[in-house]
Amino acid sequence: MSVADHLRRVRDVTLPLRDILEQRVDEPHVPRWCESRGWATFLVGLSESELVDAEAHGLLRAMPERAPDSLKALAQDVLSVTSLPRVSGSTPLGTEALRNVRLRKRAQLSGLLAAVRRMADAAERVVDVGAGSGHFTRLSADLFQREALGLEQSAERVASAKRRSTAALASFVAVDALAELRLERGDLAIGLHACGALGDHLSRAVASARCGLALVSCCLQKIPQDVRLPLSGGIELRREHLGLANLTSQPRGVEASIEVTIGARQTRYALGQLLRARGVPLEPGAEMSGINRRQANAGLARVASLALALRALPPPTDHELAHHDSLAAKDYALIRRLSLPRSMLSRLVEVLVSLDRAAHLEEQGLGVRVAELFEPAVSPRNIGIFANPDAGLLPAA
Repeated sequence: MSVADHLRRVRDVTLPLRDILEQRVDEPHVPRWCESRGWATFLVGLSESELVDAEAHGLLRAMPERAPDSLKALAQDVLSVTSLPRVSGSTPLGTEALRNVRLRKRAQLSGLLAAVRRMADAAERVVDVGAGSGHFTRLSADLFQREALGLEQSAERVASAKRRSTAALASFVAVDALAELRLERGDLAIGLHACGALGDHLSRAVASARCGLALVSCCLQKIPQDVRLPLSGGIELRREHLGLANLTSQPRGVEASIEVTIGARQTRYALGQLLRARGVPLEPGAEMSGINRRQANAGLARVASLALALRALPPPTDHELAHHDSLAAKDYALIRRLSLPRSMLSRLVEVLVSLDRAAHLEEQGLGVRVAELFEPAVSPRNIGIFANPDAGLLPAA
């Protein structure tokens, strides 16, 4: 099946669900899309153990038998169109080259290096876009014995990458790749967790240069405009639709257990209610703006103090904290249940955007493969888009 055909299948499943994408569950009330489909009684009646199971493994895979037929059918459709092949293989990496690099990052680097090996051997230059600390740049220069250029917006990170690197063929430049990205036909462009708009920009640049690409997308919602326009046959998606792709169902997340993650979300909900009660206008999800999201693990008192201080408002009172903590414990339990069908669409959104980018590359005559690059435990953002003028050099899947 071509990328374009796969994209059409995903789009056909997504279009009838636009009302679900449009209405996120922010309050303990049954949304219109849930009522109209007859799902409310089932969702509200989920036991705590069923709810936790669905949050840990996803409603797609933890659907109770008594669920409405229409909900079960939707789950099967989503599973079918979001199923992707897996690229296997890893590259042994010396510990000396990866000092102070976390184990998950090492696994990502190892998997990506193995996946692009044949493309890199045929390329004249590796261009690592959004190079960060420069790990992939210097590793690829050593492994493939090719010129490797790391492009990074942060001058501080570029300076750090230069200090770390001993690879003669590796170089680093501080540049905003969204403004200045020049690729040549012989390049292999790399975007390991290229955020938001950078993924689209890199896809367009590769299509124009007709060079090689390995792109793993991340944080799709980080776009300058309110709406992402498709590059090919996708659909328009608003920023909040794109943010849905960040949701991941697994017993233990990248940073914490599911219990800690749900507790942090409940704290964020309580914070939003506290701020609104203080008269602060808030967009959905904006309650933690300016605050590191990990602070939510410390509880409401901590994040409320920070959020109010940022707005030059008096600190929270003990009564406020107790009141909103208590309300959140009751209301958020209902919100969690009613949110399950919408959360079920997170992978659908991510696959839709990935296939839209890949179809744009395919339209320019490039060989393209879209596949999972590593296990979700290594990173839930694991969809790789691989493109090359010679399709025979794409990673096997």
